[in-house]
Parts: sequence; C-alpha cells; structure tokens
Amino acid sequence: MNITIDEGNWHTLGTSCLAIRRRVFIEEQGVSESEEIDGLDPDCMHFLLYMDDAPAGTARLLPDGHIGRVALLPEWRGYGLGLQLMQAVLATATRCGHACCELAAQTHALAFYQRLGFVAHGEEFLDAGLPHYHMRRSLVAEPGGLASDSSR
Repeated sequence: MNITIDEGNWHTLGTSCLAIRRRVFIEEQGVSESEEIDGLDPDCMHFLLYMDDAPAGTARLLPDGHIGRVALLPEWRGYGLGLQLMQAVLATATRCGHACCELAAQTHALAFYQRLGFVAHGEEFLDAGLPHYHMRRSLVAEPGGLASDSSR
C-alpha cells in the first residue's frame, strides 16, 4: 500500500475533501449539509490522505490552530491511517508556529485523540446532534522533550 498525504488549500483539495466529508459526516453520521459546509473551508489548510492514489481521508487546520473535519472512509479505518493523518496536521501546525491545537472530538473518538496527546476539558456537548468534548494539545516541548497540555 502506498500512503501519501497532500497539504493544500480548498481550491486545490476541496472537491476530494468534501466528497470524503459528505460520505462520512452527512451520509454515515447524519450531519446536515448546512452544518457540514460551514463557510470556513476557504480559510483553512486542508489535508488529503491517499491510499494507492485514491482519496481515503481528510482533515483541516483553521488559522487559529483548531483542527476539524477529520474523517477516514469506512473501508480504511483500523489501519493506523488516522494517526498518520493527524501527525501530518500536527507537524504543519507546529511549523506554522501554533503553540497548541484544539479540536472538538466525537465522544467515541476520545481514545484516538488521547493517543496523540490531546486532553479533554469541559463538559460533553452536542455538535450537529452528536456528543463531543473539547480537547487540547500543546505543541511546545517542555524540558525533557515532551509536549504537555498547559491546562493541567
């Protein structure tokens, strides 16, 4: 299997990113199209993960360091591709000078994001009718070489 991750803007990657998001969020999870297409995409950096040249996953990085719209097509889940995709997003966020990244994680995905160093904070809330938690991860290495959550 050949895995590649492209980084680009909405103009160059949007069609493929939206196709994945439509299948995962709108069709699979029942999110309304008006909630999924929120108007922020033109301002974001987008990531598109390919498996053997076929689009398989996507994510976006907002200008303020928030990560969102992380999605893998169902047939590609369970292979560690989400971790690779998120590592690419985090590397770009670090390169762009963000001190931390935040995201709203669906409750079923908490353990996935915790493996990447994100820490949940606050109360559970509904977004697009689905339960979520806010999560944060520092991108600043502390003495000893580990990034930690500054909210602890």
